[in-house]
Amino acid sequence: MALGTFDRTPPPFFRQGPSALTKLAVFSALAVFLMAADSRLKYTQPIRAALATALLPIQRALLVPVELVEGGGEYLQGLTHAIAAERDARAKLVAQAERAARVEQLQAENQRLRALLDLRPALQVASHTAEVLYEATDPYSRKVFIDRGSTHGVRVGSPVINDAGVLGQVTRVYPLSSEVTLLADKDAAIPVLNNRTQQRSAAFGVGDGHTLELRFIASNADVQVGDALSTSGIDGVYPPGLAVATVTKVERKVDSGFARVMLEGAARADGVRHVLVLDPLSAQMPPRPQPEPEAQKPARARGGRR
Repeated sequence: MALGTFDRTPPPFFRQGPSALTKLAVFSALAVFLMAADSRLKYTQPIRAALATALLPIQRALLVPVELVEGGGEYLQGLTHAIAAERDARAKLVAQAERAARVEQLQAENQRLRALLDLRPALQVASHTAEVLYEATDPYSRKVFIDRGSTHGVRVGSPVINDAGVLGQVTRVYPLSSEVTLLADKDAAIPVLNNRTQQRSAAFGVGDGHTLELRFIASNADVQVGDALSTSGIDGVYPPGLAVATVTKVERKVDSGFARVMLEGAARADGVRHVLVLDPLSAQMPPRPQPEPEAQKPARARGGRR
């Protein structure tokens, strides 16, 4: 037998290398380190932004067949819906003509009253139109991605609305896209105002569809089913008066000091294609006065004693 035919690999007893348990421990520690670096130190934010920018054309290309199929179905059924929508729009336009005239009159009266009371003019909120690209794949969150990012002027914390009311808030911004956390997300919260009682409170998402919860409400508070809630505007993020939700259930327990109030969101993300991104009110607010340095206080005190 030729010498080249002998198996020269060492037997399994003499093989060297880390064990499976060692590999599991190393890679688990590496995963924990990467998660901590991402959440605390933000080391992976540039990498995530670069990957999101690079993968955006691929995502848009993969959405083209879906958009073609959906567009073809909508085109086949769109003529009837368009005629019915036009008929309804004309009827609503006639019904709202008088209301629009009254709104213009009220706006003029509001401006005259502000000038009379020497109040600063109301803030004008800038906005950006955007299109919803897709919904996040995380089953434990309620987030969508839009096709506007930092290059279009979108900021972190910007409110996102549609024609029905508030949808959510921008929580992460990339160069060409942004992540929007919906109000129904379990980590979302928004200050609201009861339009009937003018009572301020906070609404929190529960992570289930478009349901919200009004927390920290006293059991004897004046809250009724059907109450409409809107943004209060005191947080410096959402403009006041935007529709948020409607009260659907009020549970009052004798053994608890708080009532359980369930809400239904005014705006639903299902089927939404186009949204409006508003600039936060804090971007237009005057800067807060800086605290007086401690070194100047004794000097003023000595000057007063003289």
